[in-house]
Amino acid sequence: MTLPLARKRIRISAGEMAYVDMGEGRPVILLHGFPTSAHLWRREAWLLAQRMRVIVPDLVGYGESDQLSDAELSELAQAGYVGELLAALGIDEVAVVGHDVGGAIAQTLALEGHPTVRALVLLDSVCFEAWPTEAVRIAQAVRPEDETAASADEIVRATFALGVAHRDRLAEEDVAAYLRPWQRDPAALFRAARGLTGKGVSGREAELGDPDLPALIIWGEADPFLRSELAERLGEAIPGSTVALLPGCSHFVNEDAPQVVGLLISEYLRARYLNERHDHGGEPVAVLLERPPAGFR
Repeated sequence: MTLPLARKRIRISAGEMAYVDMGEGRPVILLHGFPTSAHLWRREAWLLAQRMRVIVPDLVGYGESDQLSDAELSELAQAGYVGELLAALGIDEVAVVGHDVGGAIAQTLALEGHPTVRALVLLDSVCFEAWPTEAVRIAQAVRPEDETAASADEIVRATFALGVAHRDRLAEEDVAAYLRPWQRDPAALFRAARGLTGKGVSGREAELGDPDLPALIIWGEADPFLRSELAERLGEAIPGSTVALLPGCSHFVNEDAPQVVGLLISEYLRARYLNERHDHGGEPVAVLLERPPAGFR
């Protein structure tokens, strides 16, 4: 069971963006990918908010944000919208956490420098020229007359069927939460897919080599969409980065290993972004990188 993420709304150039704003302290923004929403971070947001101010937007065209038919939905455009959100909130320095397309947006924000990115966490991220993924290609190829609620439902469910190794950990109510925006406007799913280009990060590998940028790269070893070899390549491109490959996990590592992913992100940002030392009586904090025992939630 997870607590709900209550959205606020703010007007930006592409309409209204829905976002979560919780906790206090140095800010961190969590960016989802395709075809998800802020719901992806329903566990991590509460954990990180114990130490930080956590911003979790629904990208434009996704979740509870406006799904305008004429909005540009490329990775570069989404990075601009996220920048507008942060500027409106008075945030000019931030840690950025991104999954899938959200990872490409995170890299773009770090490369552009507005706002200043002080730490970067990438989870099964779009990177280099490895784009589009199979799920996006399928959605992009659907004919306009076939953009129905049934076809949107089929694509989203098929994406999770391939992208979640442990389906018992993804409750039907959570699948329903991911599906709800696309059922409201099925054509929005296909607009979102066609808006994605991969051009925001393609050909910019050499620019990632900022030695002062702490970066954590988390990847499912069994990711069928973005192979784990990309994690190693991304780690080599970002000096001093840390790569964590999660065995038995697929693309949606948040769903496959929620206990591990949240702790990894929290501990990394505590040490490398907040610069806080451990204070727990001298006992180490255990982070398990294998399947948790039965009954552990």
